[in-house]
Amino acid sequence: MGKRGTGKPKDSSDDEFIAVGRVLAPWGVRGMLKIEVLTDFAERFAPGQRLLLEGRPFVVESSQTHRGLLQIKLQGIDSPESAAEFADCYLEVPQREAFPLPPGQYYRFQIIGLQVWTTSGDCLGRVADVLPTGSNDVYVVHGERGETLIPAIEDVIKEVDLEKGRLTIEPIAGLLEPSPDEELQAEEP
Repeated sequence: MGKRGTGKPKDSSDDEFIAVGRVLAPWGVRGMLKIEVLTDFAERFAPGQRLLLEGRPFVVESSQTHRGLLQIKLQGIDSPESAAEFADCYLEVPQREAFPLPPGQYYRFQIIGLQVWTTSGDCLGRVADVLPTGSNDVYVVHGERGETLIPAIEDVIKEVDLEKGRLTIEPIAGLLEPSPDEELQAEEP
């Protein structure tokens, strides 16, 4: 159930990309970028690595951590003005270059779009988003019931089958019960 990587929700074709960082702001006078890291693989930002920014390839010239944030210098971005153009843009790598994960861990882009079934055979819908919460991810499922939030914990997630596009869960007490608002709406004539 781990979340060793991330990605923006996209289709899963070979030419799609994984977001590994987000540019927060320019930093300094040389065109450095302050980055929010969206991957567990810090080596993505090592000097010499290639990253895509707004679809354009860049090579990492240097990187350093300052007060918990990553600062990187990309070749070809040499002024605060040119760095400012990329504020709130994503640094990406092609999905085909994703690092292999240990068994039982998945990239977010692999989870988004899976059809969610209970162990008793009820279809809840499809995973529309993955919310990181700190302790565990939460899968946002959209289906006939509306939106259902599924905690990505061992007690709930029983199987992830990427080939079949299926996620099987064992609902814990209260997980699939209607909210008080839903109960009120059901009672209204």
